[in-house]
Amino acid sequence: MSGRNVGARCEECARLERAHSVAADTVADDPRPYHVYLAWFGSGMVKVGITAVERGDARLLEQGAVVFSWLGRGPLMAARRSEELLRRALGVPDRIPYDAKRAVRSALPGAAVRRAEVEALHARAVGLGGWPEALEQMPFAAVDHVGAFGLDGLSSAVGVVGELVTGGVVSGELAAAAGPDLHLATGRGVVVLDTRLMRGWELGSADGRAMAVPVRECGGGGVQEGLF
Repeated sequence: MSGRNVGARCEECARLERAHSVAADTVADDPRPYHVYLAWFGSGMVKVGITAVERGDARLLEQGAVVFSWLGRGPLMAARRSEELLRRALGVPDRIPYDAKRAVRSALPGAAVRRAEVEALHARAVGLGGWPEALEQMPFAAVDHVGAFGLDGLSSAVGVVGELVTGGVVSGELAAAAGPDLHLATGRGVVVLDTRLMRGWELGSADGRAMAVPVRECGGGGVQEGLF
């Protein structure tokens, strides 16, 4: 597996997963109830999505959602139709790039502002017409993950691990963990490690705050060799 691969599975397993994926719209007869949700990652960064009710807020934690609220609950296809309706009406996407999420985690507004932004969108959403009858609308109830992720007082990241390499070292003190990202305090500042890179690699102990892997600047596409 490539040192830059952030996929959860090898290519063949990923193809098999997509063939039976709710997210890829290849499954239409899933009998489980689904939640429709609003997820907030930073000011102006909100998405709409769906997740199986039985998963609770696991999907939101996996994505690194800072705040979220349920919008509705119902069968899969009704949830799908509602998701598409809300995306178009509210002008929000179904996904937000991880680089964008990482860039704002150290500069989040206060809890009241975060809640207010999600509440305003929730009010707009439930006021729309055209919701499928099979979907039960749910009242606004904000869940804030700042504490769970450890984002209070987080310093801005100076870089992101671009890839893992044989003999490389990634070492630092854990400052925060949001979705797949570990924000590590190193000798040169906070560096983000996407743990999806780690699949298939052997883990061992390391001392200090060494960083001997390619690291790219936050928000940039270039990889700087030997930055740390």
